[in-house]
Order: sequence, then C-alpha cells, then structure tokens
Amino acid sequence: MPFHTYILHCADRSYYTGHTDDLDRRVAQHQSGALRGYTYERRPVELVWTEEFQTREEALSAELKIKNWSRAKKEALIAKDWDRLKHLSHPPHERNHPTSTPDFAPPRSSRAKSRDYFERSEKPNPNPNPNPTTNPIIVLVRPQLGENIGKAARAMLNFGLTELRLVAPRDGWPNPSAGPAAAGADIVLANASVHQTLAEAIADCANVYATTVRKRGVTKPVVTPEQAAREIHGQQGCSAIVFGPERSGLETDEVAIARAILTVPINPEFASLNLAQAVILCAYEWSKHARLSQPTAEELLPPATQEELDGLIAHLEALLTPKGYFKPPSRAAATHRTLRTMLTKPGWNHLEVRTLRGVLSAIEKRRDEP
Repeated sequence: MPFHTYILHCADRSYYTGHTDDLDRRVAQHQSGALRGYTYERRPVELVWTEEFQTREEALSAELKIKNWSRAKKEALIAKDWDRLKHLSHPPHERNHPTSTPDFAPPRSSRAKSRDYFERSEKPNPNPNPNPTTNPIIVLVRPQLGENIGKAARAMLNFGLTELRLVAPRDGWPNPSAGPAAAGADIVLANASVHQTLAEAIADCANVYATTVRKRGVTKPVVTPEQAAREIHGQQGCSAIVFGPERSGLETDEVAIARAILTVPINPEFASLNLAQAVILCAYEWSKHARLSQPTAEELLPPATQEELDGLIAHLEALLTPKGYFKPPSRAAATHRTLRTMLTKPGWNHLEVRTLRGVLSAIEKRRDEP
C-alpha cells in the first residue's frame, strides 16, 4: 500500500503538511471540513504538492521534515525549483558559498529529486555531535485499557515520538479499542512491541526515568519533565520514560530499576493524572528541545503597512467628522491622537485592515441610501 505526504495551500495563504494512505479521501475531508483541525477555519484548501512513499514511516518522516521548513523552502519544493531548494537547504551564512553545494549526484527524475531532499540533501557535519539526540522510548507497564494505550499513542505522535513498548498489557495486544482512541496515530500502535517484564522492555536503554507522584521509599534523583528532557537531549544511549498502570502506578521495585524518578509539581489534594495526560506532559517538554514545527508562528499573515493603517484611520475619521464626533474643536487633536493610538495598538495584519475597511464602507453605503 502506498503512502502519500502532501501539502495544502489554505485560504489564508498558509501551508498545511500531512500524510495519509488514501490521498483523495483525506483531501476531500480537508476541503469539506470533516477534519476539525488546522485547515477547518482556513478553507477552501487546494492540494499543491504530493509525494508517494512505500511505507508510512517514510511518509511521516517527510511530513515532519517539511513542517520544519520555511515558507520559501516549501514554495521551492511545490514549484520544483531544485536550485532554489538546494540553496535554501543551507544556513544563511553558507548560502552562495562555492563549497555549499550538497554532495550528491543530481537525480534523474523530478520525483527522485523531490525524494532526495528528504533522504540525502542534508550536508554532512564534519564534526558530528558525540552525544546524538535520540527520541525517548515510552514504556507503559501493565496498561489496563486499550483506549488509554491509544490516547497515549496520540499524545506521543503529537510531539514526534513513535516508539512505544508495552509490558504485559492486561487485555493483550493488539487491542481493538486502541485504534479509534489513537485518532490517526496508527504508526505508533503498528510498531508497538510487547514485553513480559519491565527489565526486558528497557534492556537496551541506558537512561531510564520512572514516573510517579508518590514517595516510594526509594532514594533516587528526582527530576521534572523539563529537567528530564534536557538530560535526554544531552546524554548518550537510548532513553526510556516508564509509566505505570492507570489505577496504581509503578510499584516500588519497578521504580527502583530506574536511574531517576520523574515527577511533576501537582495539587497534593488531587494528584491524579490519567495515562495520556502524563505521557503528553513528558512528550511536550521533550519536543521543546527538538525544534518541532509551530505552524501558527510560521504562517501568521504579515502586519499591515503604515499606508494601510493610515487609510483605515482616515476612512473612520471621514465617517465620524460629519457626526460631530471631533467636537469641541479644542479637544479634536487629542481625540484624533487617541483614536489613532487605539487603531495602531492591536497590530492588525493586512487582511484584518481590509475587513475593517469593508465594514466601514458598508456602514457608509447604508447611510447614503435613501
């Protein structure tokens, strides 16, 4: 079964990147509003680029990589402008440098060129980091409900984590209740491994964090999710974050296996987090160090120009003057300044200014009608 990574152009000029195993159906869902997410309030949307991959892992990897790209780099990919894409693949200080060309042979086809930018176009680092960052593994010990496993998988994939290990799940594995609760995080569930003991599940891990909110009589370093995330990014070897059963949490002997205890400041009168909440807290803190994409930060519309703001203010003043709003004359200058301050303070973008101008035009037209 082929998988597709795709880019949609939204009505607000932003770009949305996703992956699917049924491209036509997924695009139709975005266009109809059946998917309530980023594209729902940005319709109509248009499919502007797609690439086919043999596995979901490859498609997801391409999606995550593109989401981290700048707008200019996405548009170069959409336009199949390979020279510009190659140019933008380097840090600004290396661009236009004679040695900045990526070291790979030009692909023979357009599709090969496209795929090459996901697999080989990153310039090798001559001084690789001796402590490479690896994604932490999430380990669920004796999880009780398939729905909770699915929700934990969803929380993981939200923040770029994909490796899930299950220790003696109560209802066995696979669990039919996990899929619907995962809400599309199928790659996490499909690759989940099952182990009989916690020791078996973390045998290849050098850094193990046991999550608990209660004192267990075990003397261990205690860290917050934020501290654990920093440590994971700076440590060698595989790291695992271990979560206990929903009802009781990890047992004392299981906490004792870990190198450190991971806990969160929480209301002592109600120290109750469900499994997915606990997973998402840890995954989010890790993601802050992984430079995942932030669509709302990247895709904001540009601010309105001074000319557009002046036009809005002049338009409003022209409507208010005949109504006597700027009387008495001794206060007119101060009132004009206050009005300008109010209208320039919010930091309107050009679309918002045009919308307000449209509102004023509608009011003006209604006033002139007989």
